[in-house]
Amino acid sequence: MEIYFKLFEVLFPVFFVVGIGYFIGKKNPKLDTTFIANFGANIGSPAIVFYSVTTTGLTFEIFASYFLYYFLAIIGFSLVGIIFLKFLKKDIIMELPPFILPNTGNMGLPICLFAYGTQGLGIAGSIASIIILFHFTLGVFLASKKFTLEVIVKSPAFYSIIISVIFIYFKIEVPNFIVNTTMLLTYATIFLILMSLGIALTRLKVFSFNKALISSVARVLIGPLIGFFIIKFFNLEGVAAGVLLIQCSMPSAILNYLVGSIYSPKRIVDNIASMIVVSTVLSFITVPIVVFLALKYFA
Repeated sequence: MEIYFKLFEVLFPVFFVVGIGYFIGKKNPKLDTTFIANFGANIGSPAIVFYSVTTTGLTFEIFASYFLYYFLAIIGFSLVGIIFLKFLKKDIIMELPPFILPNTGNMGLPICLFAYGTQGLGIAGSIASIIILFHFTLGVFLASKKFTLEVIVKSPAFYSIIISVIFIYFKIEVPNFIVNTTMLLTYATIFLILMSLGIALTRLKVFSFNKALISSVARVLIGPLIGFFIIKFFNLEGVAAGVLLIQCSMPSAILNYLVGSIYSPKRIVDNIASMIVVSTVLSFITVPIVVFLALKYFA
């Protein structure tokens, strides 16, 4: 029975804040969330990466290992995405991001934090950092079908990851004023973006439910299976394995829609929005199951 109370403690705060956003979005359909998006991309996400990587006791070896493990998971997500997109006769390049870039930041981070404490946050941060980096690099390349170094150079998350790696590699102690500042920004960002997820669910529309459902099943069901395979193949255990499993089970990230709306045609953006909505709704069923298994077998 204790594990069920723990599961409730982990998931209730996350779903509650998403619910607040959904309520606000329903009450004020014209609410402008541009500020949250800009804040998250330029300030919040870099702060999350830096705080979770440098202040939670994470070593460079663990960071590098789980950065690599999740990179392998992304390769697995990509293969699954290509197969499903080909089967559904969709654009294999522009519609790949929602398959390979799950919501490891604003949804995965708080769940891992509540499940495993600051140790879980550190490992979740190393995983989220690769997704945040890919959103503003690979995600843009796929959405626009163009490669440009300018996207990387202008990405605050890119510099945040480099600075974080320097700190943990050389074991540099982070000054308290930076710790306190990035901590406030981290928790503020998590709250704001979770709330914006709820708001987005009131606005994004499902244009092709059957195809969106098939794609979403690939995201929220096959995703954790890929994570479990990596855990078994590399003999991972404990908190780190649980965090990896949880992060592989996340639905498609809202950022896929924001990036796509800038660089992709409306038809593609509509399909991406459909998958985000359906995978997020499905995750309210699948994520509790995955978290339960993670808490039970990877404590």
